[in-house]
Amino acid sequence: MAGWGCLACLTLGHLEKKMTTDQLHALIRDLCSLSHENETVEFKSNYTEPKEIGEYISALSNSATLVGKSKAYIVWGIENVTHTIIGSKFRPRNEKVKNEELENWLARQLDPNIHFTIHETEIESKHIVLFKIPAATYAPVEFDEEAYIRVGSCKQKLRKHREKERELWRLFDKTPFEKRIAEHDVSSDDVIHLLDYPGYFKLLSAPLPDNKSLILERLTSDKLISKSSGDKYHILNLGAILIAQDLNEFESLTRKGLRVIQYKGDDKVETIREQTGRKGYAIGFKNVLTYIDNRIPRNEQIRGAFREEISQFPPLAIRELVANALIHQDFNVSGTGPMVEIFENRLEIANPGKPLINSLRFIDDRPQSRNEKLASMLRKMNICEERGSGYKKVFKYVELFQLPAPAFRITESSTLVILYGPRSLSDMDKMERIKACYYHACLLFVTGKRMTNSSLRERLGIEGAKYTTASNIIRDTIEEELIKHHSGIRKSACYVPFWE
Repeated sequence: MAGWGCLACLTLGHLEKKMTTDQLHALIRDLCSLSHENETVEFKSNYTEPKEIGEYISALSNSATLVGKSKAYIVWGIENVTHTIIGSKFRPRNEKVKNEELENWLARQLDPNIHFTIHETEIESKHIVLFKIPAATYAPVEFDEEAYIRVGSCKQKLRKHREKERELWRLFDKTPFEKRIAEHDVSSDDVIHLLDYPGYFKLLSAPLPDNKSLILERLTSDKLISKSSGDKYHILNLGAILIAQDLNEFESLTRKGLRVIQYKGDDKVETIREQTGRKGYAIGFKNVLTYIDNRIPRNEQIRGAFREEISQFPPLAIRELVANALIHQDFNVSGTGPMVEIFENRLEIANPGKPLINSLRFIDDRPQSRNEKLASMLRKMNICEERGSGYKKVFKYVELFQLPAPAFRITESSTLVILYGPRSLSDMDKMERIKACYYHACLLFVTGKRMTNSSLRERLGIEGAKYTTASNIIRDTIEEELIKHHSGIRKSACYVPFWE
């Protein structure tokens, strides 16, 4: 299926294919042409102690952010003063620290984990090693619990330079994810190659401009790219995450593709298949939903003279929950991304970051997103609904399918929504019944209605004669202080959510 392939791991081999030998040589020669080392470039001749390398990675990453660069570099095999190519005996892939590969050891000591890459080549028959280091994005990069910074060409502990530390935090707070640079200084042809611009205009129902200049002008106007110098552009995170041909082409976004895992049974013991989306969210959204739908368990129903397979989960609820996971994720949480896990009895949809509002208020509260521009663009493309309507639709279709209420599990670093398959009332525990009652009251309230014993019996499939069963659930929900009595008595009593 277009936009889907085998799970893409962040491997050195993959990243090296991205930069051709000619591009690598051109980059090294450009760095050598500098008059002196600066905040983002460090030259070395031969092997450096592992701890020293880690400290330089921290310092260069933090300094790149301070000076507005997306990358920094350490180059071995270059004379420090004259910048002539002398070659190096350093072979990073052969180096180990206590039987652990150097690259893994360095990555493990860095916090937040940044995806630096290692490149080796031969220039003038001399061995050259280049470490490409991304700028810090949301917190100072520490090595072994200490953050470093460059002061000119010198490496210093960040805590000894409070003004630089304050400036770093100001930059982190100031620049939202969408405005950060995913790829720095690329040509106009590379922009056209890396971004699916025909798909973008199609999603906006806009005519495709008839020349490259107009395409670039529109992408710039929509803040998907920004002008650099000459014929160079920066591809911004918003452009990459929305319409990338391949997210793996952007080092900082390789872990942000939507991962879908299907399991056999109700646990994670046996995986049937696992795939990760590589297309930008907007470009790949339709195929993602089709992929998920094709793997969801189905029930067979007879309608008239025909048998029909019906999904256990409402497709429109899945659409909203997947869109929410993409939009509301915290992109600053590194090493993970949005994920859908399919079991025989439930669907779990997770995203990095905790929600900005209480899960008990998802139905009625005004939605808040860390990624407002991303949300706005996906609304323009009709991928997500108008503000505040998403969870109303989720609960509406859950009730139409007479499913248990969704569950929400929030941690400091993630949000998990669980959509359960069909289950009888007798198979629900007390808290599941209470949550079904509460969300039923919420859904009715936001549509101008009030919950009653009768409406709850209909929602939970309780026979009309079993009035007391619904009454007991209502009583338990009141005791949990999730709903309250509004008006009427006995069978005519109405109830509303606790927040009304």
